[in-house]
Amino acid sequence: MRIAKPLLLVATPLGVVIGLEEAWRLAGGLVVLLATLIGLFGIAILGVVRVVRREAREGRAKVEQGP
Repeated sequence: MRIAKPLLLVATPLGVVIGLEEAWRLAGGLVVLLATLIGLFGIAILGVVRVVRREAREGRAKVEQGP
């Protein structure tokens, strides 16, 4: 995991950028729709992460308060 995590953090955005560039070359304006879809997926993932973190924080607070 020590090498895999930084490699994924670098390779994934590079792959997305290269993919968008190829989409522009092949389909022209449709890359705008693809970029919008990627943005919406990113927002959805961010929302899920925020909810999970908030609920975990609330769960820890309940455990610390006790009965």
